[in-house]
Amino acid sequence: MSNIVLFAGTTEGRKLSEWLSSKKKKHIICVATRYGEEVLEENTFSRINTGRMDENDMEVFFKENHTDVVVDATHPYAELVTENLKSVTQKLNIEYLRLDRDGFCKDNDETKTDKKSDSMELNNMSSENGFQIKYFHNNEECEKALRNTEGNIMLTTGSKELRNYCVTKSVKDRLAVRVIPSVESLKICTDLDIKGKRIIAMQGPFSMETNVALINQYKINVLVTKASGSTGGFEDKLNAAKIIGIKVFVIGRNEREEGLSFSQVKEVLSNYIKNEQGNTEKRIITLIGCGMGKSEELSGVAVRAIKNADIVFGAKRLLDSLEINSEKYPYYLAKDIVPILEKQDGDVAILFSGDTGFYSGTKKLYEIINNLVEEKKIYAEIKILPGISSVSYLSALTGISWDDAKIISLHGAGNVDEWKKKFLNTVKNNKKCFALLSGVKDINNIGKILVEEGLSEISIVAGYQMSCENQKVMNLTPEECMKLKEEGLYSIFIISKGENKKIKITTGIRDDEFIRGKVPMTKEEVRTVSISKMNLLRDSVVYDIGSGTGSVAVEIARLSEEIKVFAIEKKTEGIELIEKNKAQFGLDNIEVVEGMAPEAMEYLPVPTHAFIGGSSGNMTDIVKKLIEKNPEIQIVVNAVSFETLKKLMMLEEEKMVSDFDMVNLSVTKTEMHGKYHMMRAQNPVYICSFKGRKEN
Repeated sequence: MSNIVLFAGTTEGRKLSEWLSSKKKKHIICVATRYGEEVLEENTFSRINTGRMDENDMEVFFKENHTDVVVDATHPYAELVTENLKSVTQKLNIEYLRLDRDGFCKDNDETKTDKKSDSMELNNMSSENGFQIKYFHNNEECEKALRNTEGNIMLTTGSKELRNYCVTKSVKDRLAVRVIPSVESLKICTDLDIKGKRIIAMQGPFSMETNVALINQYKINVLVTKASGSTGGFEDKLNAAKIIGIKVFVIGRNEREEGLSFSQVKEVLSNYIKNEQGNTEKRIITLIGCGMGKSEELSGVAVRAIKNADIVFGAKRLLDSLEINSEKYPYYLAKDIVPILEKQDGDVAILFSGDTGFYSGTKKLYEIINNLVEEKKIYAEIKILPGISSVSYLSALTGISWDDAKIISLHGAGNVDEWKKKFLNTVKNNKKCFALLSGVKDINNIGKILVEEGLSEISIVAGYQMSCENQKVMNLTPEECMKLKEEGLYSIFIISKGENKKIKITTGIRDDEFIRGKVPMTKEEVRTVSISKMNLLRDSVVYDIGSGTGSVAVEIARLSEEIKVFAIEKKTEGIELIEKNKAQFGLDNIEVVEGMAPEAMEYLPVPTHAFIGGSSGNMTDIVKKLIEKNPEIQIVVNAVSFETLKKLMMLEEEKMVSDFDMVNLSVTKTEMHGKYHMMRAQNPVYICSFKGRKEN
């Protein structure tokens, strides 16, 4: 059991104690005064020791408590305490960690300190990906060290220091110089013969993302900077260098503030905790819905999860809006997050706007992280914490209920032509809709679409930049939506004042409603019986083989938005007709596949159901392939010839299929001849349905 003693005199010290307690790690907090004791909270895992200690007192105290690690989180002006702690810990061979209050963000895997005053290198820190920090007393020492490096150098020390780095050609020719865009700075660069393409004339401050972009653009291997502290952008430079994995040469440092960042101290202490627990404690990865992005809108559980996390991911807007003292990365995509999860230990919080279950990136990221856990690539417990969704927030602002609204998302839905038809169908078929939008162009397009369709009996209630200082709630007409210009995030209720079109819940589209050519089409009554024999589910995956005009595919796709239909057709004319009918009925759950079955089915998702309207003589091979892909598949076939029927019955005789059923359907329909109703018979159709057969 390692014993940790924390000398606390700053906010960082208090937060470090809270973090240790969250990890169920017992520790002692030493404070000088009663006031210090009052601002700290003693609990099961922390014990507070009050009173000033000199060097002798410290030595006795550390021995009595069998101390292994001392964390110095005292105020920068408590110089005597720091000197005593350094002296005693060195004498007793106790690890000493100085928590750097200024936040020199030296978040590395390893820290080595050389105390010799005549050493050129004050401190050297490195990590596995090539990131390394070296400290130098002055520019001259740094320039000499650069002679022994390779690759391009980004100089961020300013134009006044530039001359020091133009002593040797080997260094000068590799410089990319970042200076303020002033006449004086540019003149110094040109006087020293720094080429234009090597001058980065920009006004700071520079974010971490900007630093990353510049380092990548100029293919930088070494970044040179002054130890300017957090106000000088030092942290953003180091974080950028760490992400890419390059060296950082730092000029000068406040010796008193020499130490480790908050997250780096936690990383060192985490190793003690892990060693005690035999690496059996799972890390906690929490996916958190942050609502509209304000800290006061977070649940208490979410606040604690963020507070206790060692690493926090999220969009920059969310990270900037919350108080986060841990290591943070402005990432929300799996491709950026997963590599860090695999390399770094500690608890993690991943922030999402809105609610984790409402059109959120949570679903995809959860699946990816869960796979990593199952594959034992990481040892973690995944938690999901909900937030306030945009629909519930707008509902609260307006008093409009959302439980009876049809919810759609156009956020990132692409070109208007890709969602226009589906949007119109939704609006026409529902009295109330809620739409999640991206920006002002979406609401402009919605207004335009509604005006063009003559849907004037519609009112729109829009929430703009909800929860922000410039928040607005607007009651708009479609025409007013077209005129909006303010960029930002919009969410809207669309409320119809007139009668909505009644929604069909059965099959039975009239044949004359389809766009038709010379391609054969399965007739209305045959479609209805055939589809009923398929016993479809809400989320079925269906192959419509020999789709023709796509009439069966359209009827099936209309039954549920969750159904996915693959319309397989070999004729070019048929492909064109399917696309037209798909667009006419506003269906985006049909995928048109050009080709001959069974070859065209090879790389499609596994089907649950299949309809065969035409086989081009390949019936047996098609059925065999379907059963190979899914032995339990439900298949329905329309046959008009005895030859096709014979092949199907052979499948049953050879026990390739099960639950074989056959219906002969003869349809006779009325036709008007003048003023008389005459009956016209259609060709009889055999509707065969069966399942695959599992191999024993």
